[in-house]
Amino acid sequence: MSDLLSMVQELHRPRLLIRAARAGLAEYNRNRDLKRLMRASTAPTPDRALPILMEEEERIEATRLEGDASYSFIRHIEVLIAMMAEVRLLRSCA
Repeated sequence: MSDLLSMVQELHRPRLLIRAARAGLAEYNRNRDLKRLMRASTAPTPDRALPILMEEEERIEATRLEGDASYSFIRHIEVLIAMMAEVRLLRSCA
């Protein structure tokens, strides 16, 4: 678990993305949002969800850095919100 948390803490993303994600945390609904983001019928536990979310975020970040037209800042923010929420949940369970 500490490896996951340290990996998230080491992420460096543009300030605007992080601020937008932090603002969205208040509206995050794990059952609704995590299931939709992960395309799953049930929300996985935080320790299972976080590595998948991190992998997705890395893919989105690479798309952003390449300047690819398929980049979706909305999707990027949604994944960052979910990551932040799952980290909080993981910390509260520890």
